[in-house]
Amino acid sequence: MMRAWFILGMLVATPVFAQTAEEEAGDVSEVEKDARGPLRERIRPVSGQLFKQDGRFELSPGLALSVRDAFFNKYVLGGLLAYHMTEELGVALRAGYALSSISGATQVCDAKGCRKPTRKNLERFSAYGNIRLMGSLELQWAPVYGKLSLSAEAFLPFKFYGLIGPGIVMYGPEGKLKTSVSGTFGVGFRFVATRFMTVRMEFRDVIYQESIDGKGSIRNQLMFDLGVSFFFPTGFDS
Repeated sequence: MMRAWFILGMLVATPVFAQTAEEEAGDVSEVEKDARGPLRERIRPVSGQLFKQDGRFELSPGLALSVRDAFFNKYVLGGLLAYHMTEELGVALRAGYALSSISGATQVCDAKGCRKPTRKNLERFSAYGNIRLMGSLELQWAPVYGKLSLSAEAFLPFKFYGLIGPGIVMYGPEGKLKTSVSGTFGVGFRFVATRFMTVRMEFRDVIYQESIDGKGSIRNQLMFDLGVSFFFPTGFDS
């Protein structure tokens, strides 16, 4: 009799044990349903790459603003032309014409008090930083390709890169321009808008020697660049 009750108990317990194990392991059929259901439509698989640089030319007009100026604020109109040999390496030729205004960090003081200087005041006292033209030849290295999450379903791809290279700077008042060799290094981001267009943002340091009245001084000109880049050819193989 005891043996019969033991066999009956085992028959009842086996389905219960199987159901518990299935719950712990997860319902495979439900996973399959999710793979075919609305979740699959909301999060679609990524096919190919949205943006590539390899073997493409880049034309990028832009505006550069000087940072932390003692005498002259610079607004540089220009841009760059680049060729990307690989996805990570490229060379760029950059040029710009600088417009300037008097920095609010400087004042001229006399017996009448202190006031903002005029351009004649600064040129008379041979103030540094009156840049007129800038140019450079740069090597760019883009080791990082990433994405910024804008929302649950929207991402902004970007490329992070560093740059370094020689250049020239022309400075001084009209009619007395001088030329100096410069060096440029910095970092930048390209935020991908389409397969052939990006928004370019850079932080650069231009180092050059400025000579005024026979006295030379090593200058660090910090620049912030903002531009729009167009890549050619406009299409590429994914």
